[in-house]
Amino acid sequence: MTQSLNTEAILKEAFAVAVAVADPQLIVPQYLAKIFPPGQEPRGRCLVVGAGKASASMASALESYAKVHWPKVVIEGVVLTRYGHSSPTTHIEIVEAGHPVPDQAGMNGAKAVLALAKQLQAEDVLIALVSGGGSSLLTLPQEGICIDDMRATTETLLRSGAPIEEMNIVRKHLSAILGGNLARVAMSRGARVEALLISDVTGDHPADIASGPCAADYSTYQDALNIFAKYHLGNDVIPASVMNHLLQGAAGKKPETLKEHDLKNAQVTNHVIATAYKSLEAAADYVRSQGYEPVVLGDTITGEAQELGVEQANLVREHSAKGGKPLALISGGECTVTIPLGIKGRGGRCSEYLLSLLAASSDLPKMAALAADTDGIDGSEKNAGAWFDGEIRKAAQSQGLKPETFLSAHDCYGYFAELGALVETGPTLTNVNDFRIILIDQSNA
Repeated sequence: MTQSLNTEAILKEAFAVAVAVADPQLIVPQYLAKIFPPGQEPRGRCLVVGAGKASASMASALESYAKVHWPKVVIEGVVLTRYGHSSPTTHIEIVEAGHPVPDQAGMNGAKAVLALAKQLQAEDVLIALVSGGGSSLLTLPQEGICIDDMRATTETLLRSGAPIEEMNIVRKHLSAILGGNLARVAMSRGARVEALLISDVTGDHPADIASGPCAADYSTYQDALNIFAKYHLGNDVIPASVMNHLLQGAAGKKPETLKEHDLKNAQVTNHVIATAYKSLEAAADYVRSQGYEPVVLGDTITGEAQELGVEQANLVREHSAKGGKPLALISGGECTVTIPLGIKGRGGRCSEYLLSLLAASSDLPKMAALAADTDGIDGSEKNAGAWFDGEIRKAAQSQGLKPETFLSAHDCYGYFAELGALVETGPTLTNVNDFRIILIDQSNA
């Protein structure tokens, strides 16, 4: 079948469709109508808090909905988001702060969130707007840990290659808000908690989305210590205040994070309103309309970015050997990039994966692919990701750009920038993990 658009246009439109289905302006009103049906609007104070790359847009959508459907409800609150990811609001304060490494603005905003929660009373409602990125944005350290020590710990974990799930286990046990601690405060005041979550994690478990500020946590202090041991992170790189806090917690000298038994008879509900898989399905429907048979590999594809690129190049060969219809291999999931000491690197996990895929597929000159983060920012630069097709591959060869050289320097951004093959959307104001798509024309792959 002949495709109606060129491969570059199809790749970029598939990504746009995946992002659009997770737009907070669309999905937040739908869920508010379900949670608070007519006649059951919030009665007492309605406090709105939250954090994440999509949370400011979620707050804007909530205000727009409330203006029409809850005209008598008084709304106030504080929501944290990454720099450049703000959205207009009237009653809810938006605080922009550092991500992925926390900063003082984030800590001040997190203090404001906790202070609001401590004002709750019985009959009040706390609406938490939570999305990916909230873990670092809600970095309010436990007593005895300063922001500089939290920053140092985060930077060390990022460089270690630890996946985000393991990083968040550590952060939960250092935070006064994460790991269900925000819900715990509201519960102690007799308030109702409704958390709306946009998932950027594999499995979509509320405890993992932004480290679950309103969810029961399955991990322990000992788990956090085990992660340090796994990556050989000792007292030489982990601040003493952090290590001492975790050791005391493991010894039972500090309260654990919120557990399931703590939620018995509590008015706490977590609603996952957008997921990576729904976005992959939307992209699959789109490419089908363009003549490709979609194969959704799943939203839990993780691992080292460069290794995944090689694995998926082999997968393309397997499918190409079978012949048949043009295919689109679609996947999601957050890879990791381990950067050796002394190398700064430019780019992120999506473009690193993509460059590895390109390098490992020189025998597939007509293959086309795109990888991008649905929040619009891939790693250290301002692009969402990158793409390539046969023409980009030829251009690289004519310019003498060797993928292996850029991969060893972890400069995937530099490679695709030279070729004009970056995907640049700016902040999308949502976040449902990474998006990857490979187009295979069986007739000439």
